[in-house]
Amino acid sequence: MTEVRGEPNEQNGFLLHHIHILNNSLSHWTGGTIMADTQLETHPARTAREIYHAPFALLSHGTEADPIINYANLAAQRLFEMEWAEFVQLPSRLSAEKMVQQERDALLKRVRDHGYIDDYSGVRISKTGQRFLINRATVWNLIDANGQAKGQAAMFANWQMLAG
Repeated sequence: MTEVRGEPNEQNGFLLHHIHILNNSLSHWTGGTIMADTQLETHPARTAREIYHAPFALLSHGTEADPIINYANLAAQRLFEMEWAEFVQLPSRLSAEKMVQQERDALLKRVRDHGYIDDYSGVRISKTGQRFLINRATVWNLIDANGQAKGQAAMFANWQMLAG
């Protein structure tokens, strides 16, 4: 179930609890962190703010039958051309064109089966129809401290806008 929350800001700690799940899950699967100098333990609110404003795209979806986006940092919002309130109501599958949704489904199954992948490349589409190629994305399963599934996340810093 996706929890719809307000856009990350100072008052809600930039959704620090969710950032912890994203970071701890990534560390569980890969040994890495969202940012090389992630300091969630010593400077949690500052780090959550830095992740929200980072130059790479970071987004996640929940565990619904048709998963809904539940986090998108500013880089992801700009790339997909959506404001927070709209993004967190979007079924994740709609981030891909209909013709590549089978490829996307296969990718997510591979992640479910293996915990993570760090070599995803594929085409996505923004709200206005702008297509872009994602290169070398890391996609991972989200789990809480008890190992319960919380969804999946994707992070990428390399993309290329495609012609109409």
